Amino acid sequence: MSAAVPGTSKAAHGDAGSKKKKGPGALATAYLVIYNVVMTAGWLVIAVGLVRAYLARGSYHGLYYSIEKPLKFFQTGAILEILHCAVGIVPSSVVLTGFQVMSRVFLTWAVTHSVREVQSEDSVLLFVTAWTVTEIIRYSFYTFSLLNHLPYLIKWARYTFFIVLYPMGVTGELLTIYAALPYVQKTGLYSVTLPNKYNFSFDYYTFLILVMVSYIPLFPQLYFHMIRQRKKVLGHTEDYSKIE
Repeated sequence: MSAAVPGTSKAAHGDAGSKKKKGPGALATAYLVIYNVVMTAGWLVIAVGLVRAYLARGSYHGLYYSIEKPLKFFQTGAILEILHCAVGIVPSSVVLTGFQVMSRVFLTWAVTHSVREVQSEDSVLLFVTAWTVTEIIRYSFYTFSLLNHLPYLIKWARYTFFIVLYPMGVTGELLTIYAALPYVQKTGLYSVTLPNKYNFSFDYYTFLILVMVSYIPLFPQLYFHMIRQRKKVLGHTEDYSKIE
């Protein structure tokens, strides 16, 4: 799943919703601020790259190639978020964070990178665009939260844009995996057949189908959880504004 779920995000770096809890120390906070600033800048580079390539070509087809390297670098860089949770400087679940991060890393490397035939698919641009906007907002949210100066606009965007971006990203991911299936089946990519000395077999084609099927129960659960989080976080702000 592509979405960074508000409230159960990949790594809630200083989420403003946990004011009562003791935050990371000064050194850890400084590191997290730098990390989130760098990641925000990285995804901004990807966004600018997409726009420039579109303006230069006059078409959205094949824009993936213009941002392939930074996409791989910064999406892989999100693996550090798992480490942040593991060492305790970020109060999020290692398992949930690991699942969300590695699902994107998997799609980046094990599908899009490995199956070059899908790189020109419009579905790739669909999930890349959704990821890009989501991550710019998410890392900005974490940065300002750590600095204890969170603009309402970023907070609102964090808990609102997912309504469109999450289904958009999931659609792009599923279509991309689906587009990769014929190549995987034909070439036996990453598959292990018997007999072999380890007496082990693995069918990557079947695995990808199972990954697609897993979206059926997971997507509604995560999406409606995010809707509830939005009501919880923005509802309090709106109620306070009415009182004012």
